[in-house]
Amino acid sequence: MTVNPKAESGAAKTMAKDSDTDLPPGLETAWGLRGRPGKGPRPGLSVDRIVDAAVGLANAEGLPAVSMGRIAGALGVSTMSLYRYVSSKEELLVLMQDAAYGLPPAGPPPEEGWRAALAHWARAMREVLYGNLWMLRVPIASPPTTPRALAWMERGLVCLRDTALDEGEKIETILLVSGFVRSEATMTADIVSAARASGRTVEETMAAYSRLLARLADPERFPAVNEVLRAGVMTEEGAPDEEFAFGLERLLDGIEVLVAARDARDR
Repeated sequence: MTVNPKAESGAAKTMAKDSDTDLPPGLETAWGLRGRPGKGPRPGLSVDRIVDAAVGLANAEGLPAVSMGRIAGALGVSTMSLYRYVSSKEELLVLMQDAAYGLPPAGPPPEEGWRAALAHWARAMREVLYGNLWMLRVPIASPPTTPRALAWMERGLVCLRDTALDEGEKIETILLVSGFVRSEATMTADIVSAARASGRTVEETMAAYSRLLARLADPERFPAVNEVLRAGVMTEEGAPDEEFAFGLERLLDGIEVLVAARDARDR
């Protein structure tokens, strides 16, 4: 969903006044800086409805299924009527991502500390990506610039505001954590895609992979791999959540060392 022009933020107003700022159509629409269709808009059709239909299609069938024609069919309108509201598929992808992100959670109370806050932020981001795996197929063309993407960046930085990290270290920290989240979600998306293509469930796909490894990995040549296979950890239920928790905690352990060093330096 797009930002209501009446609730335009201070940042959006600044951009509107800056004659040197040439924003792409997607950002103009996302920030509420683009006017509504002029002559003859179709009653009941809106940017929000178009974006919602596109997101629903992407979640149901994957990003390749999203086209202006398919969206128009879902909404019961002509394809050309969509272009009164969204100028191109590129603009639509910007708006879809902003809508899918939603607003970040408030997080735990400040007294719980930066670590709990950042972990909560990371898990919330993972939940968004897991619920919209198609987002991982959209190339990253720039740093966060849409309203909700910036809200997530702001929330991540706020998690670290009571530490002695400098501003560059704060940015690098949230990039590190968000990169881990995205990487883990991408791996999951790839597994889900492979499972769909083979007509199997994710659990069946991982079980088939383990059986294949057992056939290919000679115990004398790959003894460590065989130890893992014998342990059965690759097919345990709940493994993705446990692996994510393990990786996130180890990442936070490392960040905690840096935070402690900066706090000690500033005493």
